[in-house]
Amino acid sequence: MTSKPRKPGRLFFANPGPTNIPDSILRAMDVPTVDFMSEDFIDIYDQGVAGLKRLLFTTGEVFIYTSSGHGAWEATIQNLFSPGDTILMPECGYFSRTWGAMAKRFGLNTEMPETDWRRGPDPATITERLLADKSHQIKAVCIVHNETSTGVALDLPAIRAAIDAAKHPALFLVDTISSFASLEFRMEDWGIDAVVGGSQKGLMLPAGLAFTAVSEKALEAHKSATLTRFYFDWTKMMARRHRSFVGTVPVPPFYGLVESVRLLESEGIENVWRRHHRLAEATRRAVSIWSGNQGVAFFCSDPKRRSDSVTAVKMPEGHDAEAVRKIAYDRFNVSLGGGLDPLGGQVFRIGHMGDLNEPMILGTLSIVELSLRLAGVPHANGGVNAAIDYLAAA
Repeated sequence: MTSKPRKPGRLFFANPGPTNIPDSILRAMDVPTVDFMSEDFIDIYDQGVAGLKRLLFTTGEVFIYTSSGHGAWEATIQNLFSPGDTILMPECGYFSRTWGAMAKRFGLNTEMPETDWRRGPDPATITERLLADKSHQIKAVCIVHNETSTGVALDLPAIRAAIDAAKHPALFLVDTISSFASLEFRMEDWGIDAVVGGSQKGLMLPAGLAFTAVSEKALEAHKSATLTRFYFDWTKMMARRHRSFVGTVPVPPFYGLVESVRLLESEGIENVWRRHHRLAEATRRAVSIWSGNQGVAFFCSDPKRRSDSVTAVKMPEGHDAEAVRKIAYDRFNVSLGGGLDPLGGQVFRIGHMGDLNEPMILGTLSIVELSLRLAGVPHANGGVNAAIDYLAAA
């Protein structure tokens, strides 16, 4: 059996999730099996949940699941709606399309107005649609805060304002899977009724935990929701000591969660947001240079909506993003994200979220520029220097 040659050094994981796990989180999760009903573990559990609430800027209920973000969306749909309910979910990328397909599978009337994936929805169109809904059939407006597949981030306060402008009672649901603990987010201040999140991105944990944070308005809607559910039933969860998990509680991730919260709060969550913006802007400076010579370009066409956690890079006509990713990974041990669904081969994605600093982003950008050259992809040289110049002055 022929083995592959060892890749020296450490993998530069620049995928937009899962993200790098800090050593202290790995060590924190290195614990033996304990009784999840013991007071010792419940104290850890409560610390983790309290930390999540602080980072979300909410005092509401938080339900936690053993799942990826898809499980959290499924739980949220099941607990808030009844068969035949109408929801408004603008389609602006692979993940909004996926959540819409999930809602349809549960028998919801899912309105998915198409938007330009390179820009995302205009809040004015949301107001317009809600104003037309005189009988208030629309039960919720569902938004992906940061579309991981396209690198487009949306202005949540502007969307809240769009709902308010229509004086419509719809719930406001937000997917924060690739924005939480990376981009500014304030659940209660922004009037959000349900927040879906996961462990494997800004929280810097392994995949496998997901959550929904809910407002009092959402909990009231839950009381009359009739979609079938059992394992994800919030009513059952609230009757348990942990107020989550209908079955066994996964113990090690909560030790990691406590350490994650400690790391984020020791840096300061607003400093975390600023760090993500700084490293994202360094990435954008590099891509701006590479776009010369009819080269690669930003997939997100609106500079104001370019994400601070992931940058999607669009290939010139006739060039394959997978060739660039393969060179970066096989030759240089740098893992970049690929294009999803219709964007396969058309874009590669640079993740800059989670446990990341300047040396890591500059190393990644250097290998991207080198891989573009080796793949014969048109681009202008000097992107890394532009990133260095920005960081030197930041």
